[in-house]
Amino acid sequence: MKKIFQTSFAVLALTIIFSACSSTKNTVSSSSTVSRGKFVGTWNLTNVSYDGLVTNAVQNVFDQAPPNAFVGSVWKLTNSGNGIYTLAGGASQTIFWSVNNDGGTSQFQFKKLYEGDKAKNVQEGYRLIIASINDANMTLQSPVAVGNGTGYVIYNFTKGQ
Repeated sequence: MKKIFQTSFAVLALTIIFSACSSTKNTVSSSSTVSRGKFVGTWNLTNVSYDGLVTNAVQNVFDQAPPNAFVGSVWKLTNSGNGIYTLAGGASQTIFWSVNNDGGTSQFQFKKLYEGDKAKNVQEGYRLIIASINDANMTLQSPVAVGNGTGYVIYNFTKGQ
């Protein structure tokens, strides 16, 4: 009995040591829940690409401009859910954002707010699939129906200082 206890204790101790020394993964995939804290800060949209879509097939995103017009935009997101994005051309848009972890796929969602709007009264908004996010990079995907399938506009961000 003493031998079994000693062996069990040794195995448990080794397990704890190995798990404590293993590297942690900061990247979050779309299959896990994502905390809103990961998004807080200033993000620079560095690249827009397409998966399952012809380049320039999507003429307008977020009811504002073509996807490539967002390259170089800066997104400032606060922990309260308030935010603003500014396109490289200077146009700015106030938003209210959140993370939706329902349904097995985590989504970044936002509503545009105009002068006098309260977020709770705005019914229309946008949802993007969170493909990945870590302390330095974020990738969001916007699904687009194509025939019997789905293509994606892919937005790649880097975190600003």
